[in-house]
Amino acid sequence: MSRTRIVLWLSLTLRSARILCRAQFMDGQPQTPPGSAAMENGTGPCGEERPPEAQETMVTEGTAKIAFPSANEVFYNPVQEFNRDLTCAVITEFARIQLGAKGIQIKVPGEKDMQKVVVDLSEQEEDKAELKEGAKLAPGDHPRTAAVGEICEEGLRILEGLAASGLRSIRFAREVPGLRCVVANDASARAVDLMHRNVQLNDVAHLVQPSQADARMLMYQHQRVSDRFDVIDLDPYGSPAPFLDSAVQAVSEGGLLCVTCTDMAVLAGNSGETCYSKYGAMAVKSRACHEMALRIVLHSLDLRANCYQRFVVPVLSVSADFYVRVFVRVFTGQAKVKASASKQALVFQCVGCGAFHLQHLSKASGAPGGRVKFSAACGPPVGPECEHCGQRHQLSGPLWAEPIHDLDFVGRVLAAVSASPGRFRTSERIRGVLSVITEELPDVPLYYTLDQLSSTIHCNTPSLLQLRSALLHAGFRVSLSHACKNAVKTDAPSSAIWDIMRCWEKENPVKRERLSETSPAFRILGVEPRLQANFTIRDDANPSSRQRGLRRFQANPEANWGPRPRARPGGKAAGKAMEERCKLFQNKRKELAEDPDQRAARLKTFPCKRFREGTCERGDQCCYSHSTLTPKATAEAAPTNCPQTPNQSPPGPGAAAGPGVD
Repeated sequence: MSRTRIVLWLSLTLRSARILCRAQFMDGQPQTPPGSAAMENGTGPCGEERPPEAQETMVTEGTAKIAFPSANEVFYNPVQEFNRDLTCAVITEFARIQLGAKGIQIKVPGEKDMQKVVVDLSEQEEDKAELKEGAKLAPGDHPRTAAVGEICEEGLRILEGLAASGLRSIRFAREVPGLRCVVANDASARAVDLMHRNVQLNDVAHLVQPSQADARMLMYQHQRVSDRFDVIDLDPYGSPAPFLDSAVQAVSEGGLLCVTCTDMAVLAGNSGETCYSKYGAMAVKSRACHEMALRIVLHSLDLRANCYQRFVVPVLSVSADFYVRVFVRVFTGQAKVKASASKQALVFQCVGCGAFHLQHLSKASGAPGGRVKFSAACGPPVGPECEHCGQRHQLSGPLWAEPIHDLDFVGRVLAAVSASPGRFRTSERIRGVLSVITEELPDVPLYYTLDQLSSTIHCNTPSLLQLRSALLHAGFRVSLSHACKNAVKTDAPSSAIWDIMRCWEKENPVKRERLSETSPAFRILGVEPRLQANFTIRDDANPSSRQRGLRRFQANPEANWGPRPRARPGGKAAGKAMEERCKLFQNKRKELAEDPDQRAARLKTFPCKRFREGTCERGDQCCYSHSTLTPKATAEAAPTNCPQTPNQSPPGPGAAAGPGVD
């Protein structure tokens, strides 16, 4: 009996040790007893045996290699690789600016070699230049440099509030130089466990610190000036609204705040009341909804920063795929905060022709002593009805009415990406998007679209070059917009734009007799144009990015692309349910091809119109066909009450009686 107990005790002990070793090996940590630092951080040991169906997938993106579960337990979307590549490029240039002020130069892999090729110096000339520089420098005066993967004591402190698998933080550590530390935070214990493994897999444990906490509480705990982060990256599932208040307080003076919004349906005007509850602005449906979404997010950021005597300065704002991404710098200054109201505006948009007018909330004027005086603006800029089509106006906003990009900073990022095109897999798209951004008119909010202008008056659509040339001939400025492929951003008033479209209609006449007298097209075309448009193509009408054939607007990157389902603890089961739901509702608005005989048989199962009205003589026995044994009986039973299907043929002599039986 004692021998049996000893064997049982040994087997249980060996089993516990085996489970503990397996968990520690998967975590990549040295073998330590439970209750160590992993337990203190709230991650806990990964001691549970995982089910056999919980498989993992290895993904390589940039220079990082991560593992994430095939089941939908930790969120990951491969379509947002462009988002992550662009963020790495922006933070790299931000680090170059911040560390350059401290006398520290950053080294980006492959960038120096590319610059040498561009300069085209010989080896002897380079050696001479290095000797001259070395002669000027004292033995201890070598310039300080910061390389990728090394800890820079004066470098940037980055926080990724919602890190999920940790891919973005790991890419920061492996691709962005001049970093002091990267805090990868997530509220999910499963995600933090996965981050620990991915950090060990990529050998960045000295830079990346996984953290399990509520992102809002973590940022609120870093409000003190000495504890703030230089860069905060927020890429939540859906709206970032719950995190903005704490984010604007936890970012350092002049620090960089990066925010992604994937709730485009709300920002684009499908639910204006929801947009107001989240962002403090009313959104309406508009052809310029993507740029309006960017400006609403910037307004919300500035509004929340103003509560703490801070304000935002946008450096880059991008609308791509199914989301918007903004990069802003946050500063402190009571005098600058007073000017924030003059940077916001309401939008009056006509529901008929789409013409819009901006109304600033405040105006700034000069005062004695070089001071600036702010006062309430006067308005509204429009009458009760649209001056062009007589329709009513919708009110949206407030939204950010100042430039949404820092063109100097965008130019630096564009130059860096162009100098080393092999650094990112989406470098070609980054170059195209940033090139269009540098060509945008910075002081012109919103835009019109070609299809909007032509569909309003029911005429043929002019080409992009023809409309741009007409505006340039008239003395106005014009540009494209990265947010929409056929956008026309111009400082021309709406009256000049409709004059140009009236002139275009004269060359491509519309049948006026088909237009309703109350339609916007009838009223717009009923006025003679004051401006005579010239549609001759000008050389400067074709922008440089278009001439070079850059990839400015991305096509669908893969099948079924878009926002992925939210990560759930159920993982695989939840993923299967979501896939079945997507298949169920796929093409729900399209009428599937159907055989005529099948359609006739299906229609016979539906009751007639009189049955739905309650007047059919058949009562409960009614069906669409009203089939009977013989054609004579059919004619007597349903002379005029219920129509027969066109494809119906009289039943044969052996047909069974009963409703709906053919």
